[in-house]
Amino acid sequence: MSEGKKGTRYNQQPPPPPYGTFQGVVNHPPPTAIGFPQPVPPPGISGGPHPPPPQFYAHGYQTVPGYAVAEGRPVREARLPCCGIGFGWFLFIIGFFTVGIPWYLAALLLVCSRLDPREKPGYVASTIAAVIATIAVIFGVTSMDN
Repeated sequence: MSEGKKGTRYNQQPPPPPYGTFQGVVNHPPPTAIGFPQPVPPPGISGGPHPPPPQFYAHGYQTVPGYAVAEGRPVREARLPCCGIGFGWFLFIIGFFTVGIPWYLAALLLVCSRLDPREKPGYVASTIAAVIATIAVIFGVTSMDN
């Protein structure tokens, strides 16, 4: 009887090596992570080896911590002034016709007031135009052509 057990143990085939590029030596044991928690089955598993998965998502909404889920009707933002393009872009366009004075006004508003985030690109464009116009005027006045 003891020889039968020994015979079955020695007659078993070794498992096939794992597939992959870095397989290591066949007789070396697989590496184990020391210091890391080992995986465990989730709580609530009972019965056979694997219960059937639920047919629905049982946890409801999964939000990012710190952010609330907004429910209800969506909030509609008010329309931008000046035909819907915003006051910043309006000042940018008008600045080409009025010698750039609205660009300086837009730069002052950008620096000194609280703005709607949807209008900031127009104010920034006007500020850049004001800086470029100032540089052009400085180089135009100080040119050496007499």
